[in-house]
Amino acid sequence: MSVLYTVGFSGKDAKTFFELLKLNNVQTLLDIRLNNVSQLSGYTKKNDLAYFLDKICDIKYKHLPILAPTKEILDAYKAKKISWNDYEAKYIHLINERKIENELKNIDFNRACLLCSEKSAEQCHRRLAANTIRDMFMVEKVIHL
Repeated sequence: MSVLYTVGFSGKDAKTFFELLKLNNVQTLLDIRLNNVSQLSGYTKKNDLAYFLDKICDIKYKHLPILAPTKEILDAYKAKKISWNDYEAKYIHLINERKIENELKNIDFNRACLLCSEKSAEQCHRRLAANTIRDMFMVEKVIHL
């Protein structure tokens, strides 16, 4: 059975984060954050994260900004200028406009994990991205860690 995971790093210390990935036998971490080099990212800053994943877990790292929201959509939601329902609609429209199939067609999503910062997937674009990937590439199951 093909399984796609999602995870947010907020609220998790490094030990918990990396053990969670190892416990679930994640093979590739797909970073779908708009900004993966912020000082606020801590142990999940792009270059640090790629190094830690390789050395601690033997997990591959790939940044996929094509699955990130635009700064405009994200800022509008954070500033409460748009609702979550509006955010969802704008994000899905954006993903459809980007024609992501071509960029993603060579990725093995089985045992891959989408990374974002939000603690919960409920109101995070990683849930929307995971559902899109599930439907587009016939992934059998999505699990939010």
